[in-house]
Amino acid sequence: MAILDVQHIEKSFGATKVLKDINFSLPEGQVLAIIGSSGSGKTTLLRCLNFLETPDKGSISVRGETLFDAGDPATQRESEIRRKRLHFGLVFQNFNLFPQYTALENVTLARELMAKGEKTGESLEDIRAEGRDLLTQMGLQDRMGNYPHQLSGGQQQRVAIARALVRDPAVLLADEPTGNLDLDATREVLALLSRLHQEGRTVLLITHDPGVAACALRQIRVAHGKVLAPA
Repeated sequence: MAILDVQHIEKSFGATKVLKDINFSLPEGQVLAIIGSSGSGKTTLLRCLNFLETPDKGSISVRGETLFDAGDPATQRESEIRRKRLHFGLVFQNFNLFPQYTALENVTLARELMAKGEKTGESLEDIRAEGRDLLTQMGLQDRMGNYPHQLSGGQQQRVAIARALVRDPAVLLADEPTGNLDLDATREVLALLSRLHQEGRTVLLITHDPGVAACALRQIRVAHGKVLAPA
């Protein structure tokens, strides 16, 4: 069974149709690279998957559970959106770190707020311990107390990846994760994505650069990897 199944997704903004009949399945533990030029709808697709946008048509399922069906109002309740987002970890091109918080605080903040607001039973110390462990896995054990402006671009993106993983999502969504990085930092982040995949993570990567997708797939050594070019 596919961990992620996307069927007939469409999205328009006014008279502009951005996504038209998008279909794909992503097996668990695999990587899918979606390549398209700027303005082709790649980011809109990820925003639909993460419920930052609502598709006009189609359905989205994770592990056989229908998270969204345009024909079923029960799957579109605002009260369910936060729960549905837990299935995905989103890594932005522009890092989107809070400048007033340290690397560790950026990683744990959302989960800490959820634990306080929804009384999930998680202790703040347990959440912070997991945040420290993730940053250590990212090679940032000596940067946990640093603020974003004290980190390089590659280090900031590694913090952003740790933040996306802190809730153990089913699928890691990476929106042009190397778009703002120099060559060395690009290699660093692609190597990290490679390692995460080898550890069993499922990754959906979007990029405008076929070279980045090819490098990602080659580094990840995915004989089962796919490259999907949107129409």
